[in-house]
Amino acid sequence: MFWTIKVVIGDGERGLVYRNRRFQQILLPGVHRLSPFGGRPHVDIHTASKGAAYTGSDQDSLIEALGTQLDTHFVLANVGAGEVGLVLRNGRIDEVLPPGSRRLYWRGSVDTQVQVMALGDEPRIPADVQQRLGQLGVLPRVAVISTVPSESVGLLFIDGTLRQTLDAGLHAFWNFNGNVSVERVELRARSLDVSGQELLSRDKVTLRVNLAATVQVVDPVRAHRTLSNADEFIYRQLQFGLRQAIAARSLDELLGDKAALDGEIAAHVQAAIEGHGVRLLGVGIKDVILPGEMKEILNGVVLAEKQAQASVIRRREEANATRSQLNTAKLIEDNPVLMRLKELEALEKVTEKIDKLTVFGGLDGVLKQLVTIR
Repeated sequence: MFWTIKVVIGDGERGLVYRNRRFQQILLPGVHRLSPFGGRPHVDIHTASKGAAYTGSDQDSLIEALGTQLDTHFVLANVGAGEVGLVLRNGRIDEVLPPGSRRLYWRGSVDTQVQVMALGDEPRIPADVQQRLGQLGVLPRVAVISTVPSESVGLLFIDGTLRQTLDAGLHAFWNFNGNVSVERVELRARSLDVSGQELLSRDKVTLRVNLAATVQVVDPVRAHRTLSNADEFIYRQLQFGLRQAIAARSLDELLGDKAALDGEIAAHVQAAIEGHGVRLLGVGIKDVILPGEMKEILNGVVLAEKQAQASVIRRREEANATRSQLNTAKLIEDNPVLMRLKELEALEKVTEKIDKLTVFGGLDGVLKQLVTIR
């Protein structure tokens, strides 16, 4: 007893005995006495509770030294280059091992298992694994997370290559096997404004024009493959179409038929975006702004036109009134009874505001100016 070394291993611990810097044995919890003969022993004590990982620097040599006894004390996690490892303790995911990992976990009261998953061409993380890793707070460190909104689609890229489209929802992909990214594409109709365009009409009038268009992506894969920036491409085509349409028309033509102008611009843009996975839903001129001097001249022209129209209407009404009076006079001249009625109407109007009348000679006297007004 005097020639032994006492070693105490506590619960949840393991002791690794080395002699002459070479591994000899593993000590379980309890009191142990080691002989100093054959080289003074050195004991490294490790925490082995809760399926802890082995933290020594001699992992590979320890695996070789234990040989067939390795499985008695450890769970070996050997993850290939195209795989990812999930460490489960009592059936719950607790740790993620990247590709190419090799780890040892102590066996004990906690049931420790290692589940190896192949990454494959699409490194998508299963929904249940996503949820557990999210609860552990490690999901952002081991995965690329993307939320695709409703009425949108996601484009999945791995190492810059488009792999597939993603529906609306939450998606997570392992970030171990290549550079993973997701580009979101809006599928709803959206508006594009082309504002403040300084253009010359055919008659050399400088105009400032504002244009609005409504566009929609109908094939996101084709739009990505053929266009580097769909909105910028459509914007340029709207500019070109607007410039061509304005340059081919005079100011009067521009102000007189905006519908034809909109149609010509739409036709130009439709032809340019054909086969690019985008659709033009509508286009229209919002504003045509004239320079200050030109605006005053145009307002004067409009005012003169309206005054001339008013003068024509006024002369037409005067001619109609004169013609009506002439027809009435001819009718009265040919009809004595109608003449007498007109005389009575005139007499009625004359006597409306007279307080007292003295009539001599009857009605004929009245009509022949035999009326004394007092």
